[in-house]
Amino acid sequence: MSLPEEADPHRQYEERARLGPKAAEDEKPVMGKSRGLSLRAMAPNAITAAALCSGLTGIRFAISEQWAAAAIAIIVAGLLDGMDGRIARALNAQSRFGAELDSLADSLSFGTAPAIIIYLWSLSAEPRLGWFAALALAICCALRLARFNAQIDMQEQPHKSLGFLTGVPAPMGAGLAFLPFFIWSATDLDIFRAPIVVGPWLLAVAVLMISSMATPSWTSLRPRRGIRLWVLAFVGLLFAALLVEPWWTLSAIGVGYLLLLPYTLMRYSRIRRRSAPTGA
Repeated sequence: MSLPEEADPHRQYEERARLGPKAAEDEKPVMGKSRGLSLRAMAPNAITAAALCSGLTGIRFAISEQWAAAAIAIIVAGLLDGMDGRIARALNAQSRFGAELDSLADSLSFGTAPAIIIYLWSLSAEPRLGWFAALALAICCALRLARFNAQIDMQEQPHKSLGFLTGVPAPMGAGLAFLPFFIWSATDLDIFRAPIVVGPWLLAVAVLMISSMATPSWTSLRPRRGIRLWVLAFVGLLFAALLVEPWWTLSAIGVGYLLLLPYTLMRYSRIRRRSAPTGA
């Protein structure tokens, strides 16, 4: 029994060969053609690119010794970095390309750029040891992001499953690296600009970024109903304080985060003990 003409693969092959390559080109399915990306899908990546530009522009300000503008450029990059992922989830526009671009932008904006800015601001007075500390910050930031990417598809993530992060995240690490600058800007005391203070501090921040300690995850915080209004009031007052006394407020945020780390470790240990399976 012979196959129908449209179902006979040999006959179809001979017909394509007779008509030439033009027929094969015409027969390509429409779904296989590249239709481009919508603006909805491109929006999160555009925000990531803006964050990258903001972080690298901070280097330009530092070269001109506009230290406050350089620090603000890194802060703006951090704000944009916090927006792109949430916008991608809200628009259902997550992609592997976006995740890789975000990590690359974070490495440059929160590792390389802060290292160069702080080196020019303080550590250039001790070029050898100062450059070593700046390199440590940039390299550890890249390593932290590489570890994060490597663990995305892993099933076992003890910290993430309990609502915590592993190590200090890159944007917060950049903020902690600038803590001596914030205090120097608020007090005008040269001790906080001295390389002997800034260098070891950068090394400590670098270690915190690549450490395996559990750190707070803001996305897992769920304020109870009774304190939600207090939280909103606190955020409003914090924003007002940033406008009135930005350097003191940024210093307080950095110190507050450091004080939160021991509490986070104790809370993680308590939650892990509760969630551990009990023996028979």
